[in-house]
Amino acid sequence: MVAAAAACRQDMHDQPKYVPLRESTFFGDARSARPPVAGTIARGQLRDDPILVTGKQNGADVDAFPFPITDRVMRRGQERFDIYCSPCHGRTGQGDGMIVERGYRRPPTYHQDRLRSAPVGHFFDVITNGFGAMPDYAAQVHVEDRWAIAAYIRALQLSQHAAMADVAPPDRSQLDAR
Repeated sequence: MVAAAAACRQDMHDQPKYVPLRESTFFGDARSARPPVAGTIARGQLRDDPILVTGKQNGADVDAFPFPITDRVMRRGQERFDIYCSPCHGRTGQGDGMIVERGYRRPPTYHQDRLRSAPVGHFFDVITNGFGAMPDYAAQVHVEDRWAIAAYIRALQLSQHAAMADVAPPDRSQLDAR
């Protein structure tokens, strides 16, 4: 009984198949790995919303998010920011992350006027394509997560530059009490 099961396993193990990047005698170019069929799109690779995948409209950075920003999106943005961005930009976006302490170039603070007034698409574009000393993170950070990080950056900016008028009236009394 055991011998029969072992033989079956070996037979299945040795069945004819193409191993990736091995030579093939079947195809004229001798490659077993085949190129994608022209005009097809791999699963999960459809890029039918240019604003979502580029952060631009008519070549300019957009100033609106391509989907609603919810608590869940903000939590995800904070999580991804803490993982990918805070080593350089710091947890508050001041540009004082741990790499600066180790002698690397200080990134700009998110709280300067130039970046507070930048369209949100600018942050998405920089995360996607890099800028200056910052490398691109397109391969590491999924498209939706890049937008979530951009939303969290906006929240960081607001946290350091909010006016009393930005606070809901019922909450103002709590601030006055402190």
